[in-house]
Amino acid sequence: MRLLLIKMIKIILLFTSFMVTFLGCSNNDDSSSSKRPDCTSYSTPPFSGTIFIDPDIITPDDPTAFISLSYQGRAQRTMFDRRVADWITISPYLFPAVFDDNTTIEIQVNPEFGTADDAEIQAKKFAPIIGRLTTELRKDVETVWIHKGVQPFGGGNNNLLIHTDYSALHYEDQGILEETFVHEAAHTSLDAYHATNSDWIKAQEDDCRFISDYAEDHPTREDIAESYLPYLAVRYRSDRISIKLKQNIESAIPHRIKYFDAQDFNMYPLEE
Repeated sequence: MRLLLIKMIKIILLFTSFMVTFLGCSNNDDSSSSKRPDCTSYSTPPFSGTIFIDPDIITPDDPTAFISLSYQGRAQRTMFDRRVADWITISPYLFPAVFDDNTTIEIQVNPEFGTADDAEIQAKKFAPIIGRLTTELRKDVETVWIHKGVQPFGGGNNNLLIHTDYSALHYEDQGILEETFVHEAAHTSLDAYHATNSDWIKAQEDDCRFISDYAEDHPTREDIAESYLPYLAVRYRSDRISIKLKQNIESAIPHRIKYFDAQDFNMYPLEE
């Protein structure tokens, strides 16, 4: 009887442990993951989102690492398409793009654009802009997906995702195309190394504030990408932003800025 009771208790404990794990994994809201208990006076973030803070942090006049691209035909590829919110398998036009820091990115253009020449226009439009991103931001970018559609850009998956109609209506119209690519490339090349790094989490806690509402709502998923563009602005393009903007950034995330400083990022071609 005693052995049976012990076995039943073990089963109950095992089931309870499983349910706690299951419920925790099913809740992907990271809204409180970096707020420390003694931060009782969190200040309101200075921005709603940081890609909008200044359109001249990176401009079309800045140097690009892009050298050239060539048409390599069509072949089957699996790409993400926000219009269907799913992965699709198609045969896009392929354009390997070569950059002068020994990196190459395969640009995959949806055949919906028409001919190979039409697709090449899209590849040649975005490749020089991507080349204005630093080597650090491009280091894990292996592919670029280009689709039509009014859907936001995306980062991650060793990729940059482009929807051209949204780009024209929003990013290009506001002059923030380059700034948007910084944000998305930060997801691709920085998140995996830094978002859960203990020093980064400590910097979040020590700042006791977020740079944007978007970062505050998603501190694990978005805080790196939201903080990196302002960091780049104050450290490498302070002559292009207002004194007030610089002060707002520095007062909001001083410990995150110090964290980024310590990483010794490769800032080419922003910095030789």
